[in-house]
Amino acid sequence: MSQLIPNLFGGGRTNVFDPFSLDVWDPLFSSALANNVPSSARETSAFVNARIDWKETPQAHVIKADLPGLKKEQVKVEVEEGRVLQISGERSKEEEEKNDKWHRIERSSGKFMRRFRLPENAMMDQIKASMEDGVLTVTVPKKEDKKPQVKTIDISG
Repeated sequence: MSQLIPNLFGGGRTNVFDPFSLDVWDPLFSSALANNVPSSARETSAFVNARIDWKETPQAHVIKADLPGLKKEQVKVEVEEGRVLQISGERSKEEEEKNDKWHRIERSSGKFMRRFRLPENAMMDQIKASMEDGVLTVTVPKKEDKKPQVKTIDISG
């Protein structure tokens, strides 16, 4: 699939339009918002916007989320009505000791939530999730495509 807009952040796997995602990104609204958001909220944005890959294989939709430092108990995978898959969680802020002197804080903390509308062929009752090395993998099996049956008709005469 060729891209209509170049990917400014590298990678090259980003789709410009994803009809199944409920994430909304508006560059004008986002930049205006950034100026009015407290710095503490901006600092958590890297984690809040958990990076997600979604691929479709012949058998399933496979969604992978990078969630470094989280345990599976800190992550929730839920299915809502209307074939909506929701991945959410929270990384707590590290406790500060009275005598600690911080030189740099780059690791993010806070809540995150990503929602995706799954296509008609998703088998919502058979979703499986696993977590290994900070990567959540959600597998959504697909219904088998029904191929049209072809019936040969004898020609008389």
